[in-house]
This record gives sequence, C-alpha cells and structure tokens, in this order.
Amino acid sequence: RVRVDPGGCAGFQYAFIFDTQQTPDDFCVTHNEVKVLVDDLSLSFLEGAELDYAQEMIGASFVIHNPNASSSCGCKGSFSPK
Repeated sequence: RVRVDPGGCAGFQYAFIFDTQQTPDDFCVTHNEVKVLVDDLSLSFLEGAELDYAQEMIGASFVIHNPNASSSCGCKGSFSPK
C-alpha cells in the first residue's frame, strides 16, 4: 500500500505499508503479479505518479516520481503539492 500522510519536512510524506486487506475505496494497480493499493484520498496526490525501486550504494528503497509535487525534500520522502 502506498499512502500520502500530512507531515515530513515538505508538508506531505509518502508511506509504504505491507497490507493484505483491500477496502472498497482502494484503487489497485497490478504489475508483474504485484498489487499496489492506494486509498481514495491519497490517489489525488499520486495521480500520474510512477513508483520505482532504486538500488544504490547506501541501500535500496521505493521512489516515487510525482508530477503533482511542486517541491520535495532531499530525502525524497516528503513533498509539497502543486
């Protein structure tokens, strides 16, 4: 599950949660048999965004390329919406 919560150093932050329960209000994207759930409130912040998995020398993490963000912090874990 990918969620957008208030907080972080830029106003909103991304949350990644392993979840097995899909609610009726969830939007579900399936790619290569992997399902990603997004609740309806978070969807407006994530529409058109790309979810990627990055492996770097300091570790691996999920990265969101979000066209709805006007700015993001250096950790890329929080953003300000347009």
